[in-house]
Amino acid sequence: MTNPQWVGDDIDLSRPSVSRVYDFYLGGFHNFGPDREMAEKAIAGWPDLPLIMKANRAFLRRGVTYMVEQGVRQFLDIGSGIPTVGNVHEVAQGLAPDAKIVYVDNDPVAVAHSKSLLEGNANAAVLAGDFTDPQELLEAVEALGLLDRSQPIALLLNALLHFIPEEAKPGELIATYRDWTPPGSYLLMCHATNELHPSTQTEEIQELYTKATATMNFRGRTEVEAFFEGYELIEPGVSLAALWHPDSEISLEEAERVPGWAGVGKKP
Repeated sequence: MTNPQWVGDDIDLSRPSVSRVYDFYLGGFHNFGPDREMAEKAIAGWPDLPLIMKANRAFLRRGVTYMVEQGVRQFLDIGSGIPTVGNVHEVAQGLAPDAKIVYVDNDPVAVAHSKSLLEGNANAAVLAGDFTDPQELLEAVEALGLLDRSQPIALLLNALLHFIPEEAKPGELIATYRDWTPPGSYLLMCHATNELHPSTQTEEIQELYTKATATMNFRGRTEVEAFFEGYELIEPGVSLAALWHPDSEISLEEAERVPGWAGVGKKP
């Protein structure tokens, strides 16, 4: 496979990437044959997947909007993926032009395209980094000098933790990032669950993701709530993503089509 000029020849595009598959679900263009093939197989078994990803993106927009309204001006988005319309810097800086955003992803395509997109934006930057190596990641963030640790920082882990297996100890990792942020900081999270759909459907998705750059690890509401240890949950607590501060009235039946537990917490 010949890589596009902006990607670089050192990036392996032969294996599906969770970031690029997500980009395809959202209708983006920064994905390649193996990514599209996997996404199309997933959609064939679960036609609501594009709807689910767009609803997840809408939750991110509402969560960022809420935090900006609370005075937050700094965002650390880990597992940010391929930038698409309505990304964090667009939402936050559209409301508060002085908002600062650091994106982090371990997909080289996501990092390369983010750098291109953010060129000329002095208040936004992107880093290559891995959530499971917080020491190296946070050292890189501090070296940028963009975020001020004396002021609240919003940690965004949107659609990330279901790609982190239990052996990586996600709860302990979150605690490390929480302890790095000052009081008044926030945590935003949305996590896929297998509690609302037939096991055959969710198991097929898990099987597909064994061929990608990260496996899928569904978790229940109680497990997701535990990730907010050390934070005070904002009402309505951990809820279905579509029911967290919705823009308009939505039925429970419609909300359950988007099987993700979502929430925002504030560090006292």
